[in-house]
Amino acid sequence: MRIAVEIICLPLDCICPMNRLEIQIAVAKVAKYAVSESGDTVEVVERPHGGISIVVSDGQRSGRSAKTISNLVARKAMSLLAEGVRDGAVARATHDYLRTHRGGKVSAELIITSVDLVTETLVISRNSRCPVLIQRQGAIEWLDEECDAIGIHRNTKPNIVEMPITLGLTGIIITDGIWRAGHHSGGAMDIVAVMTQMEACGSAQEIANRVLDAALACEAGRCPVLSAARSTQQRSSERSGHGENAKKRGVQRNSHPQRGLLD
Repeated sequence: MRIAVEIICLPLDCICPMNRLEIQIAVAKVAKYAVSESGDTVEVVERPHGGISIVVSDGQRSGRSAKTISNLVARKAMSLLAEGVRDGAVARATHDYLRTHRGGKVSAELIITSVDLVTETLVISRNSRCPVLIQRQGAIEWLDEECDAIGIHRNTKPNIVEMPITLGLTGIIITDGIWRAGHHSGGAMDIVAVMTQMEACGSAQEIANRVLDAALACEAGRCPVLSAARSTQQRSSERSGHGENAKKRGVQRNSHPQRGLLD
């Protein structure tokens, strides 16, 4: 399934009053090969003090049991974010909750990406083997510092990176299906090459779709979730009347709905 949502925010204090900040969020997702249900979950929640957070979780194992774990993790993180808890504390509390709930025997990977309109920053909290790709000011970098999945070790903590929101800032969050695409056949997915081939004005949905399609080409039809968040600034006179378009339509690849962004 592919789902897309576009969110347009009101002007920030540091931006000219004639401008508005536009945050695009897109998710591209397909079912895992030969498994009825994927262990990946993607959710979006509004931050009470301004902004939005995207929660990506990947439960241990595969199929229904993995989906149960990823839903449990995503729901806990979302409830804390909606209450105004800071991202690092959310990741730690979600880890403690899963570890207590499952006795330290089940793990999950968790990435929380937040557009914080109070601090005017993008905050990425990772407990995942998969890196996050960031493109800003013409440069591409990987956020790949080693960190543990949640739910197992007592003192697990997230790797947190914070950066100012700038024009064209793009983040790509992936799960292991994208990261390992093509490895079984001796190849490798080159996300950076896909990014450099995209036009500078490419939307979040175009980026997510392109990366997913490239992964599917490497994997012959097997891979799960990717989400892309992109920020742009445009004059309100050019974008007026788009409030009604904040609820973007989803494009469905198959007839089997999965729990995702709009649930």
